[in-house]
Amino acid sequence: MRAVIQRVRCGTVSVAGQPIAAIQKGFVILIGVSPQDSTAEAAALARKIALLRVFEDQHGKMNLSVLDIQGEALVVSQFTLYADTRKGNRPSFTGAAPPEVAQPLVERFIALLREQGVPVVQGEFAAHMLVEIENDGPVTIWLDTHGTI
Repeated sequence: MRAVIQRVRCGTVSVAGQPIAAIQKGFVILIGVSPQDSTAEAAALARKIALLRVFEDQHGKMNLSVLDIQGEALVVSQFTLYADTRKGNRPSFTGAAPPEVAQPLVERFIALLREQGVPVVQGEFAAHMLVEIENDGPVTIWLDTHGTI
């Protein structure tokens, strides 16, 4: 699994011009699934994100987790995180899991993140979404369960 995590002051997702999910301070998490991923990767990613210390403490140091600040998470499924641009100018997405594999694993990731104690809202799987992000810092972290965590 791959995730791009953005520390935000707020984030919203809209579908067909209608807001469907919103958070205040916390993370907007863009998540992609590969065909090799399993619940084990989802669990490792949820645990890492819940405990990731990228929020500032009273001294301005990144020492606090989303749990410490009582933040929220907005999760948006994004198969384009598995774009392969090595050939030509049109990305290939063959490295992304098909929807029937990806959707249950994204749902499991969300459940596991909630089990860690993080309030979670989500985008709509496979919909054309507009995501508004007020990135705080900016702080953007890329995680890949096949190498970085």
